[in-house]
Amino acid sequence: MVKYSNFMTDLSLEDIEFIKILANSDSTILQAGMNEATRYRLDFQIGVILRQYYKENTMNTRTGWIERFKKVGITEDEGKSAIACARRLGIDIS
Repeated sequence: MVKYSNFMTDLSLEDIEFIKILANSDSTILQAGMNEATRYRLDFQIGVILRQYYKENTMNTRTGWIERFKKVGITEDEGKSAIACARRLGIDIS
């Protein structure tokens, strides 16, 4: 398993897959198939990662997520798309 440490969150292979799914999926389809466990993970795991990534991209906070995303093959466009999809699903990213 690939893991990178951070203050509260690690980036696992499941996280990478989830972010890539968000980046490449229609939020309407995702919302229709979302159960409570998926919603919880999006709110409390993936949401935290995407918020930190967003802050690093917009506020230069140096959270380390840009580099971590690059190392695991998540492009900047995929990161932005995942953020946009998460927002459409009702996750507060800003």
